[in-house]
Amino acid sequence: MTKAKTPEAEAPANDKAPDNLIEVRDLVSQFGDQVIHDGLNLDVQRGEVLGVVGGSGTGKTVLLNTIIGLKEPDGGTIRIFGHDTSDLSPEQSADIERRTGTLFQQGALFSSLSVLDNVASPLVEHTKLPRETIRELAEMKIAMVGLKPESHHQKPSELSGGMRKRVGLARALALDPELLFLDEPTAGLDPIGAAAFDELIRTLSDDLGLTVFMITHDLDSLYAICDKVAVLADKGIVAKATVQELERSDHPWIKEYFLGPRGRAATKAA
Repeated sequence: MTKAKTPEAEAPANDKAPDNLIEVRDLVSQFGDQVIHDGLNLDVQRGEVLGVVGGSGTGKTVLLNTIIGLKEPDGGTIRIFGHDTSDLSPEQSADIERRTGTLFQQGALFSSLSVLDNVASPLVEHTKLPRETIRELAEMKIAMVGLKPESHHQKPSELSGGMRKRVGLARALALDPELLFLDEPTAGLDPIGAAAFDELIRTLSDDLGLTVFMITHDLDSLYAICDKVAVLADKGIVAKATVQELERSDHPWIKEYFLGPRGRAATKAA
């Protein structure tokens, strides 16, 4: 099953680099006989805003879910904050949960809870803070993502798509994480809303010192906020580089993505 790796996808010789918050080594992911990832390697460095792109069926969300523990790897290893996720103690699992936040594509908000209670839920689960302190912290996170106090008592069904994403982001930030996972954060937003959300993520990343792992298909997001982009193809990561470097890649999918009819690089060259 293991395939030869491209030079760009090769794991670095030093597996112990202290600045890697995420280290994926020789990952295999499959569903039945269908192999999605075969020998995938990826590092995510501290303070990096990493965009993850790939064609349909390349397993972008599968990779995210495997890293955060929603899917077991079928081979290989994943380390977060230096911990091997296949051999975590309850204390280590709780530590990783407190140090990470996730914004799922559809928000994954609790439909029966208000905005305030949704954002407060991680604080209720992971801390023993007084109720009043939890409320104040939740209000602070809601303000941080640009929502007004009148949203506090609304239910998710009463919000626009863009507002729901901001609530999801506020909840992901509730525990002041070091590492933030975003699954298609601008999907379904109009161009103005998507640009505003990109700006919000970049500002929060800079101000809070976040490391961001972001799955996206949005070229504008890649150019606007990502330090590096990892490309999923051929069942692995075929490149991790800046968008400017990827524009010069000879890989067929990367060329089509960045230089094809809808690519930003093609538009700039026209």
